[in-house]
This record gives sequence, C-alpha cells and structure tokens, in this order.
Amino acid sequence: MLLNVILLIVGLFVLILGGDFLVRGASNIALRLHISPLVVGLTIVAFGTSAPELLISVKSALAGSPDLAMGNVVGSNICNLALVLGITCLIEPIKVQSDSMKIDWPVAMGSALLLYFVAKEGYINRIEGIIFFSLLLAYTYFIIRRSRKETKAMRELEEDLSLEDAVTSNVWKDVVFLLIGALGLYYGSEWFVGGARDMAVDLGVSERVIGITVLALGTSLPELVTAIVAALKKETDLALGNLMGSNIFNVLSILGVTSMITDIKVSFEILNHDMIPMLGITLLILPMMITGRTIGRFEGGILLVIYLFYTYTVVS
Repeated sequence: MLLNVILLIVGLFVLILGGDFLVRGASNIALRLHISPLVVGLTIVAFGTSAPELLISVKSALAGSPDLAMGNVVGSNICNLALVLGITCLIEPIKVQSDSMKIDWPVAMGSALLLYFVAKEGYINRIEGIIFFSLLLAYTYFIIRRSRKETKAMRELEEDLSLEDAVTSNVWKDVVFLLIGALGLYYGSEWFVGGARDMAVDLGVSERVIGITVLALGTSLPELVTAIVAALKKETDLALGNLMGSNIFNVLSILGVTSMITDIKVSFEILNHDMIPMLGITLLILPMMITGRTIGRFEGGILLVIYLFYTYTVVS
C-alpha cells in the first residue's frame, strides 16, 4: 500500500515536471520559428498542461481500465469548476468577462452535453473520437482568429505568458527540454496509473472511485495552484475562461485522442452518477456569471460545498 502511494506521488511529480519541460522546450522552438506567442499559448501550452491527463487516459484505456480514463476526465472537469473555481472565488471574487459568457461557457456546456449523449451508447468509438478532435481544432482556430483581432487581449496574453523572455540561447537545450518532458510524461503516467490501479485493489474500491477522486484531483493540482496564486495576486480576470477552456480541452482532446487509439467503454455509474453532476455544475455556473457579472465568495462557498458533498457520495 505504501509503495503504491509513493508511486502515485512520484508519478504525479514527474508528470507535472515533464509537462513543464515540454512546454518550455516546445514554446522556445516555436518562437524561434517566429510563431506568435499567442498561438503558442493557445496550442502548445494548452497541450502541455493537459498532457498528464491525456497520457493517463490513453494508458488506462489501453491497460483495460476505462473507468480510470473516463473518471479522470469527468472528475477533473468537476474539480475545475467546483473545487478550483470555488477556492479561487473564496480568496478573491472573479469578474466575469463577456467572452466567458458568450463563447467559453456555451462551448464547455456543449462539449459536456455531446459527451453525455455519445456516452449513452456505452462506449466512445474512433469515429466519435475524430469528431471530438475535429471540433477541438475548429474551436482552437476560432479563438486564435478572434484573439488576433483583439490586439489588447493579445498583448495581455503575451505579457501573462512571458514567452518571449523564455527563449533560451541554445536550440539544443530546447531539444533536451523536449526529450526530458516526453520521458517525464511517459514514465510519470506509467507510475501514476499503476499506483492508482493497485491502490484501488488494495483498498477494495472501484477504479471509477480512484479515477474520480485521486486521479482527477492529482491532475488538477497545477490548475489549483495556479488559480490560488492568481487569486492571492488579485489577477483572476482570466481564471474562469481558463478553467472552462481546460474542461473543453479535456473532453474534445483527451477523450478524442484516446478513443481514436482504442474504444473507451463507459460504465453505468460514470454515465449516471458522475456525468450528470458534471452537467449540473457546468449549468449552475451560468446564473452565477449573469448575476452581477461577478462570481463572489458566496457562490464560491456553494461550489466548494457541492464538490465536498459530491466527493462524499462517491467514496461512501
């Protein structure tokens, strides 16, 4: 049991470290090729921060543990909009940007609904995975094109990412970063999934429970830490859009890519006991956004209570 916990912690640490190295190396190389920092931020950085979830889902599905794959994605989406957003709002209320209401929320809600109706068949196959990934490409193209037209938003994003300052003087150093990142993601996901699967056996609980709780919380830690730091600095303007963007990426990219590699079976428990709360929490965000154009501490408290209650129902 202790060995599994150590594997889980070490695997998570290596995963996060690998994603960071991958982002650094890929971003530096992209900037050398004169690719806009905006494009880098919306593509390479987004992929790098979601790479741990992607590797875990692919390996879980290939290893015959589909509940770990689905639980990781669904649980991570619930964690983002209930736990992470709730804690962020408790520290510092979030002002809602118009784009979050007009674009981010509808796409996040739409992708969650699409996942639910596709999953009702009991599995997600390759064709559906291609559709998911195609929708992600269309969404990414749209937001890049829209952001390019908004020079003010582009400058803010460039300053936030600070990618120009990250370019290293040696291209081989960037290649080494890429290799270290890829190795970190591979071995980190091996250890993390293996530790989680063995822990489920040791504790006598289902892989769904481990996926929804341990894996989801673990892979959401980077977003949680980033959100808390941003809240303490009173820089939460983009937090809501970023979290919704992460949820969109989780569904369309992670499940899209995974199901293109191998069909993902969807259990009755995940479909009815986990996806329904995911849809409900995503829907609940809309009235919170509309009321006063600010998600305050009261709403943050509600979201946190919902997450704690949901987690209790899962593990009990």
